[in-house]
Amino acid sequence: MQHDLRQAFSRWGRPERFRVDNGTPWGSAGDWPTDLALWLIGLGVAMIWNPPRRPQDNGVVERSQGTGKRWGEPGTCSGPKELQQRLNEMDRIQRELYPSIDGHSRQEALPDLRQTSRPFSMAWEKRAWDIELVLAHLADYKVPRRVDRKGQVSIYNRNHYVGKQHSGKDLFVGFDPLECQWLFMTAEGVTLRPKIAEEITRDRIIKLQVSNRRQRGKTQCRD
Repeated sequence: MQHDLRQAFSRWGRPERFRVDNGTPWGSAGDWPTDLALWLIGLGVAMIWNPPRRPQDNGVVERSQGTGKRWGEPGTCSGPKELQQRLNEMDRIQRELYPSIDGHSRQEALPDLRQTSRPFSMAWEKRAWDIELVLAHLADYKVPRRVDRKGQVSIYNRNHYVGKQHSGKDLFVGFDPLECQWLFMTAEGVTLRPKIAEEITRDRIIKLQVSNRRQRGKTQCRD
């Protein structure tokens, strides 16, 4: 997915915002942003998550998927490769030939869209990807967690010990962008000892390795 997005951005430029659903890999249903979302935020792409079970809030995209299905006729394709070729051709026809705006194609009616004010390249990403955008975004979160019997809560599939005396209780987890720390708060408003957010690093986010899939060494926040 990340590779495909880089290809699209290289051709069309970086979008100002993405409207996405709450399914993998875009969203996490009110929890912390996914690895892919964090990477996009660092590129300067604002994320807008649709409310669960509200596809009408993203009606243009939903309708375009239906149009692609009707025009591409996947049931008559020999396989994914042929379907992709058809979809590419249908996209070209819709963009360059189909008279959709006062008898003109989208490309004819909106010629300025051929040029992007937000170009993208791998060299640009290496130079300009900004973890400060990610830290500022995470600062707005306050996510509920229930403490397990061992006195731990999980963030990005990593356990953090907050004390066995809190077992079975509900806490809220926030984020301190200045110290790059997880903040644990009781329902009564008491703040427990913070923990360094070792997973929130430039390297891990760009590599989509924020969520714990295997053990990794400790790193500093702004590495």
